[in-house]
Amino acid sequence: MYDIEKYYQADSIADAIRALEEDPEAIVISGGSDVLVQIREGRLAGCGLVSIHGISELEGIGMEGDGTIVIRPATTFSHITNHPLIQQNIPILGNAVDQVGSPQVRNTGTIGGNVCNGVTSADSASSLFALNAVLELTGSSGSRRVPIEEFYIGAGKTVREHAELLTAIRIDRENYDGWYGHYIKYGKRNAMEIATLGCAVLVKLTEDRKRLADVRIAYGVAGPVPMRCHKTEETVRGRALDRTLPETLGKGVLKEVHPRSSWRASKEFRLQLVEELVKRAFTQAAAFGGGEIHA
Repeated sequence: MYDIEKYYQADSIADAIRALEEDPEAIVISGGSDVLVQIREGRLAGCGLVSIHGISELEGIGMEGDGTIVIRPATTFSHITNHPLIQQNIPILGNAVDQVGSPQVRNTGTIGGNVCNGVTSADSASSLFALNAVLELTGSSGSRRVPIEEFYIGAGKTVREHAELLTAIRIDRENYDGWYGHYIKYGKRNAMEIATLGCAVLVKLTEDRKRLADVRIAYGVAGPVPMRCHKTEETVRGRALDRTLPETLGKGVLKEVHPRSSWRASKEFRLQLVEELVKRAFTQAAAFGGGEIHA
Protein backbone atom coordinates (compact mmCIF):
# COMPACT_ATOMS: atom_id res chain seq x y z
CA MET A 1 0.00 0.00 0.00
CA TYR A 2 0.95 3.66 -0.16
CA ASP A 3 2.21 5.30 3.05
CA ILE A 4 1.12 8.92 2.54
CA GLU A 5 0.83 11.22 5.56
CA LYS A 6 -1.18 13.97 3.90
CA TYR A 7 -2.46 15.04 0.50
CA TYR A 8 -3.39 18.49 -0.78
CA GLN A 9 -5.09 19.14 -4.13
CA ALA A 10 -4.04 22.57 -5.42
CA ASP A 11 -6.49 24.42 -7.65
CA SER A 12 -4.02 26.85 -9.26
CA ILE A 13 -0.30 27.50 -9.69
CA ALA A 14 -0.39 30.11 -6.93
CA ASP A 15 -2.23 27.72 -4.60
CA ALA A 16 0.34 24.97 -5.21
CA ILE A 17 3.24 27.34 -4.53
CA ARG A 18 1.57 28.50 -1.29
CA ALA A 19 1.09 24.88 -0.16
CA LEU A 20 4.74 24.08 -0.87
CA GLU A 21 5.89 27.14 1.09
CA GLU A 22 3.81 26.04 4.07
CA ASP A 23 5.21 22.50 4.04
CA PRO A 24 9.01 22.30 3.48
CA GLU A 25 8.81 18.50 3.19
CA ALA A 26 5.94 18.26 0.70
CA ILE A 27 6.45 16.64 -2.69
CA VAL A 28 4.79 17.72 -5.93
CA ILE A 29 2.75 15.05 -7.69
CA SER A 30 1.01 15.22 -11.06
CA GLY A 31 0.66 11.96 -12.99
CA GLY A 32 2.26 10.01 -10.14
CA SER A 33 3.98 7.41 -12.32
CA ASP A 34 7.31 8.13 -10.61
CA VAL A 35 6.36 9.46 -7.17
CA LEU A 36 3.91 6.68 -6.34
CA VAL A 37 6.50 4.04 -7.22
CA GLN A 38 8.97 5.65 -4.82
CA ILE A 39 6.34 5.77 -2.08
CA ARG A 40 5.43 2.12 -2.60
CA GLU A 41 9.11 1.13 -2.47
CA GLY A 42 9.54 2.99 0.82
CA ARG A 43 11.88 5.71 -0.43
CA LEU A 44 9.24 8.40 0.18
CA ALA A 45 7.22 6.62 2.84
CA GLY A 46 5.17 8.91 5.07
CA CYS A 47 5.47 11.90 2.76
CA GLY A 48 3.04 14.73 2.20
CA LEU A 49 1.89 15.43 -1.35
CA VAL A 50 0.83 18.58 -3.16
CA SER A 51 -1.06 17.58 -6.29
CA ILE A 52 -1.03 19.80 -9.39
CA HIS A 53 -3.15 17.33 -11.36
CA GLY A 54 -6.02 18.99 -13.17
CA ILE A 55 -4.63 22.54 -13.10
CA SER A 56 -5.47 23.69 -16.61
CA GLU A 57 -2.69 26.32 -16.65
CA LEU A 58 -0.16 23.48 -16.52
CA GLU A 59 -1.58 21.39 -19.36
CA GLY A 60 -1.34 21.54 -23.12
CA ILE A 61 0.94 22.52 -26.00
CA GLY A 62 0.90 25.74 -27.98
CA MET A 63 2.91 27.99 -30.27
CA GLU A 64 3.61 31.65 -29.62
CA GLY A 65 3.64 34.33 -32.32
CA ASP A 66 7.40 34.07 -32.84
CA GLY A 67 7.19 30.31 -33.37
CA THR A 68 8.26 29.27 -29.86
CA ILE A 69 6.67 25.96 -28.93
CA VAL A 70 5.48 25.90 -25.32
CA ILE A 71 4.86 22.57 -23.60
CA ARG A 72 3.15 22.74 -20.23
CA PRO A 73 4.58 20.33 -17.63
CA ALA A 74 1.41 18.41 -16.77
CA THR A 75 1.01 17.32 -20.40
CA THR A 76 1.12 13.54 -20.63
CA PHE A 77 3.58 11.64 -22.79
CA SER A 78 0.81 10.30 -25.03
CA HIS A 79 -0.54 13.78 -25.64
CA ILE A 80 2.91 15.02 -26.61
CA THR A 81 3.51 12.13 -29.02
CA ASN A 82 0.20 12.65 -30.80
CA HIS A 83 0.01 16.45 -30.85
CA PRO A 84 0.21 17.98 -34.37
CA LEU A 85 2.68 20.70 -33.31
CA ILE A 86 5.08 18.04 -32.05
CA GLN A 87 4.60 15.72 -35.02
CA GLN A 88 5.16 18.55 -37.51
CA ASN A 89 8.03 20.39 -35.81
CA ILE A 90 9.84 18.27 -33.22
CA PRO A 91 8.99 14.61 -33.87
CA ILE A 92 12.22 13.55 -32.10
CA LEU A 93 10.61 14.53 -28.78
CA GLY A 94 7.38 12.70 -29.55
CA ASN A 95 9.39 9.62 -30.45
CA ALA A 96 11.45 9.84 -27.27
CA VAL A 97 8.54 10.09 -24.84
CA ASP A 98 6.69 7.35 -26.72
CA GLN A 99 9.37 4.99 -25.41
CA VAL A 100 8.58 5.69 -21.75
CA GLY A 101 7.16 2.72 -19.85
CA SER A 102 3.88 1.20 -21.00
CA PRO A 103 0.79 2.73 -22.66
CA GLN A 104 -0.76 3.11 -19.20
CA VAL A 105 2.31 5.01 -17.96
CA ARG A 106 2.39 7.22 -21.06
CA ASN A 107 -1.29 8.07 -20.56
CA THR A 108 -0.68 9.26 -16.98
CA GLY A 109 3.00 10.24 -16.72
CA THR A 110 3.90 13.84 -17.50
CA ILE A 111 6.88 15.46 -19.14
CA GLY A 112 7.29 17.80 -16.18
CA GLY A 113 7.74 14.90 -13.82
CA ASN A 114 10.18 13.26 -16.23
CA VAL A 115 12.32 16.42 -16.21
CA CYS A 116 11.99 17.41 -12.56
CA ASN A 117 12.90 14.04 -11.09
CA GLY A 118 16.44 14.90 -12.18
CA VAL A 119 17.50 11.43 -13.31
CA THR A 120 19.89 10.99 -16.21
CA SER A 121 17.82 8.14 -17.70
CA ALA A 122 14.75 10.32 -18.38
CA ASP A 123 13.75 9.63 -22.00
CA SER A 124 12.75 13.24 -22.67
CA ALA A 125 15.94 14.78 -21.33
CA SER A 126 18.48 14.11 -24.08
CA SER A 127 16.08 15.28 -26.80
CA LEU A 128 15.31 18.45 -24.84
CA PHE A 129 19.07 19.01 -24.47
CA ALA A 130 19.53 18.70 -28.23
CA LEU A 131 16.63 21.13 -28.75
CA ASN A 132 18.17 23.73 -26.39
CA ALA A 133 14.96 23.77 -24.35
CA VAL A 134 14.46 26.50 -21.78
CA LEU A 135 12.58 25.72 -18.56
CA GLU A 136 10.29 28.24 -16.90
CA LEU A 137 10.25 27.98 -13.11
CA THR A 138 7.65 29.88 -11.10
CA GLY A 139 7.65 30.75 -7.39
CA SER A 140 6.00 33.33 -5.17
CA SER A 141 8.43 36.03 -6.32
CA GLY A 142 7.78 35.42 -10.02
CA SER A 143 9.16 33.35 -12.88
CA ARG A 144 12.68 32.68 -14.14
CA ARG A 145 13.94 30.89 -17.23
CA VAL A 146 16.72 28.33 -17.05
CA PRO A 147 18.41 26.67 -20.05
CA ILE A 148 18.01 22.94 -19.59
CA GLU A 149 21.78 22.43 -19.54
CA GLU A 150 21.88 24.51 -16.35
CA PHE A 151 18.92 22.75 -14.74
CA TYR A 152 20.61 19.49 -13.72
CA ILE A 153 23.31 19.89 -11.06
CA GLY A 154 23.87 16.29 -9.94
CA ALA A 155 22.33 12.84 -9.89
CA GLY A 156 18.68 13.39 -9.01
CA LYS A 157 19.32 17.08 -8.26
CA THR A 158 18.12 20.19 -10.09
CA VAL A 159 18.13 23.93 -9.53
CA ARG A 160 14.37 23.99 -8.91
CA GLU A 161 13.69 25.39 -5.46
CA HIS A 162 11.30 23.56 -3.16
CA ALA A 163 8.50 26.11 -3.56
CA GLU A 164 8.91 26.51 -7.31
CA LEU A 165 6.95 24.78 -10.05
CA LEU A 166 8.06 24.00 -13.56
CA THR A 167 5.41 25.90 -15.50
CA ALA A 168 6.64 25.63 -19.11
CA ILE A 169 9.15 23.97 -21.41
CA ARG A 170 10.02 26.40 -24.20
CA ILE A 171 11.66 25.56 -27.55
CA ASP A 172 12.47 28.50 -29.84
CA ARG A 173 11.88 28.24 -33.59
CA GLU A 174 15.61 28.53 -34.32
CA ASN A 175 16.15 25.32 -32.36
CA TYR A 176 13.80 23.17 -34.43
CA ASP A 177 13.21 24.87 -37.79
CA GLY A 178 15.39 23.16 -40.40
CA TRP A 179 16.64 20.56 -37.93
CA TYR A 180 16.03 16.81 -38.26
CA GLY A 181 16.53 14.42 -35.41
CA HIS A 182 16.45 10.89 -34.12
CA TYR A 183 16.46 9.40 -30.61
CA ILE A 184 17.62 5.88 -29.78
CA LYS A 185 17.00 4.23 -26.43
CA TYR A 186 18.87 1.07 -25.55
CA GLY A 187 17.37 -1.25 -22.97
CA LYS A 188 17.40 -4.97 -22.30
CA ARG A 189 13.68 -5.15 -23.09
CA ASN A 190 11.57 -3.53 -25.78
CA ALA A 191 9.05 -2.13 -23.29
CA MET A 192 8.76 -1.14 -19.61
CA GLU A 193 12.50 -0.56 -19.44
CA ILE A 194 14.60 2.24 -17.99
CA ALA A 195 17.24 3.36 -20.49
CA THR A 196 20.63 1.73 -20.24
CA LEU A 197 21.68 4.54 -22.56
CA GLY A 198 19.83 7.15 -24.59
CA CYS A 199 21.19 9.15 -27.52
CA ALA A 200 19.56 12.08 -29.34
CA VAL A 201 21.03 13.64 -32.49
CA LEU A 202 19.79 16.69 -34.40
CA VAL A 203 21.28 17.69 -37.75
CA LYS A 204 20.97 20.67 -40.04
CA LEU A 205 22.19 20.11 -43.60
CA THR A 206 23.37 22.54 -46.26
CA GLU A 207 20.91 23.42 -49.02
CA ASP A 208 22.37 20.80 -51.38
CA ARG A 209 22.07 18.14 -48.62
CA LYS A 210 25.71 17.14 -49.09
CA ARG A 211 27.28 18.77 -46.05
CA LEU A 212 26.63 19.03 -42.36
CA ALA A 213 25.80 22.63 -41.51
CA ASP A 214 25.37 21.86 -37.80
CA VAL A 215 24.80 19.00 -35.39
CA ARG A 216 23.76 18.50 -31.79
CA ILE A 217 24.51 15.34 -29.83
CA ALA A 218 22.98 14.61 -26.43
CA TYR A 219 23.03 11.61 -24.12
CA GLY A 220 21.22 10.20 -21.13
CA VAL A 221 23.02 7.77 -18.76
CA ALA A 222 26.41 8.73 -20.22
CA GLY A 223 27.15 10.61 -17.00
CA PRO A 224 25.45 11.59 -13.73
CA VAL A 225 23.23 14.08 -15.60
CA PRO A 226 22.03 14.34 -19.22
CA MET A 227 24.69 15.97 -21.38
CA ARG A 228 25.70 17.48 -24.71
CA CYS A 229 28.92 16.71 -26.59
CA HIS A 230 29.84 20.24 -27.64
CA LYS A 231 33.46 19.57 -28.56
CA THR A 232 32.55 16.80 -30.98
CA GLU A 233 29.81 18.97 -32.50
CA GLU A 234 32.32 21.74 -33.18
CA THR A 235 34.80 19.45 -34.94
CA VAL A 236 32.37 18.23 -37.62
CA ARG A 237 30.48 21.36 -38.64
CA GLY A 238 30.82 21.87 -42.38
CA ARG A 239 32.00 18.33 -43.05
CA ALA A 240 30.88 16.41 -46.11
CA LEU A 241 28.40 13.58 -45.59
CA ASP A 242 30.81 10.74 -46.23
CA ARG A 243 31.30 7.40 -44.53
CA THR A 244 34.06 8.76 -42.27
CA LEU A 245 31.70 11.23 -40.57
CA PRO A 246 29.78 8.75 -38.37
CA GLU A 247 33.09 7.18 -37.35
CA THR A 248 34.47 10.60 -36.41
CA LEU A 249 31.41 11.25 -34.27
CA GLY A 250 31.71 7.87 -32.59
CA LYS A 251 35.34 8.40 -31.62
CA GLY A 252 34.81 12.02 -30.63
CA VAL A 253 32.00 11.49 -28.14
CA LEU A 254 34.03 8.87 -26.25
CA LYS A 255 36.27 11.69 -25.06
CA GLU A 256 33.39 13.65 -23.56
CA VAL A 257 31.16 11.12 -21.79
CA HIS A 258 31.51 9.77 -18.26
CA PRO A 259 29.34 6.64 -17.88
CA ARG A 260 29.61 4.42 -14.83
CA SER A 261 29.01 0.78 -14.08
CA SER A 262 25.73 -0.22 -12.47
CA TRP A 263 23.66 -3.35 -12.11
CA ARG A 264 22.11 -2.53 -15.49
CA ALA A 265 25.35 -2.37 -17.46
CA SER A 266 29.08 -1.98 -17.07
CA LYS A 267 30.93 1.22 -17.91
CA GLU A 268 32.68 -0.61 -20.76
CA PHE A 269 29.39 -1.72 -22.32
CA ARG A 270 27.93 1.77 -22.03
CA LEU A 271 30.98 3.17 -23.82
CA GLN A 272 30.31 0.75 -26.68
CA LEU A 273 26.72 1.98 -26.79
CA VAL A 274 27.85 5.62 -26.72
CA GLU A 275 29.94 5.07 -29.84
CA GLU A 276 27.48 2.92 -31.76
CA LEU A 277 24.26 4.77 -30.99
CA VAL A 278 25.56 8.16 -32.11
CA LYS A 279 26.52 6.68 -35.48
CA ARG A 280 23.09 5.14 -35.95
CA ALA A 281 21.15 8.16 -34.68
CA PHE A 282 23.20 10.54 -36.84
CA THR A 283 22.76 8.45 -39.99
CA GLN A 284 19.00 8.28 -39.48
CA ALA A 285 18.71 11.99 -38.64
CA ALA A 286 20.63 12.88 -41.82
CA ALA A 287 18.32 10.61 -43.83
CA PHE A 288 15.26 12.38 -42.37
CA GLY A 289 16.80 15.61 -43.64
CA GLY A 290 17.25 14.27 -47.15
CA GLY A 291 20.96 13.55 -46.76
CA GLU A 292 22.80 10.40 -47.69
CA ILE A 293 26.05 9.11 -46.23
CA HIS A 294 28.27 8.56 -49.30
CA ALA A 295 31.09 6.06 -49.54
